[in-house]
Amino acid sequence: MDDLDLQGRVAVVTGAARGIGRACVEVLHEHGATVASCDRHRGEGYPASAAAQRREEEVLDVRDASAVETWIEGLVQRHGRVDILVNNAGGSFAAGFLDTSAKGESALVAENFTQVTHLVRLVAPHMPSGSAMVNVTSVEAFQAAPGFAIYAAMKAALQSLTRTLALELAPKGIRVNAVAPDALSSHGEEEARSAFLESGVPFDPVVVPPLGRFGTPADAAGAVLYLVSDLAAFVTGTTIHVDGGSWAAGGWRLRSGL
Repeated sequence: MDDLDLQGRVAVVTGAARGIGRACVEVLHEHGATVASCDRHRGEGYPASAAAQRREEEVLDVRDASAVETWIEGLVQRHGRVDILVNNAGGSFAAGFLDTSAKGESALVAENFTQVTHLVRLVAPHMPSGSAMVNVTSVEAFQAAPGFAIYAAMKAALQSLTRTLALELAPKGIRVNAVAPDALSSHGEEEARSAFLESGVPFDPVVVPPLGRFGTPADAAGAVLYLVSDLAAFVTGTTIHVDGGSWAAGGWRLRSGL
């Protein structure tokens, strides 16, 4: 049997309209999973295929607890279980900590952390032994992030939660891991970089990672595929850094022309 074969498995992916979330939907579907996804924005649509019935899309805001509860309830009624959960939804805005209002902070906490804990509580009871969760954190969970203080703090919280859930859910046979992306070329990454450069924070982001190029959302989705597949059946409580070496570099930059 192919260890990457996800036939018969039901996957849930949040923040799936574009970027990493969309790439995750595509790769999980390609390997046979039935994929239910959500985003506050409607995606551009997927290519028509004979397997289109294995793909479900919902437009909702993951911060809307009642909407998420209704969505998961319907999904479980249709499929009976969830085998894969990818917590990808999240977001931020660029602003110094002292310029971030209490309202803005609350929104960031809800978008990047409490919506995840809420979804895990809803989904975990319906996950059989052998299931897997993947939380999408960020390189900012492991380093300072001027201009994104609350976002980075919530990603660090999600990183810590990943390890604890890995232990608490291990007796149920559920694996929990994380992916920490950085330097991936996408619309969202470009927006974040532009907003940062316009924010007036007196630091410069890394221009290019040690591998000398930017990655793509598909690179992160590949790591997610590995973590939810049988290839990673003995892997839990860990994080895969998908960043071209930027975390390992610790701020060092590749000199131009080398």
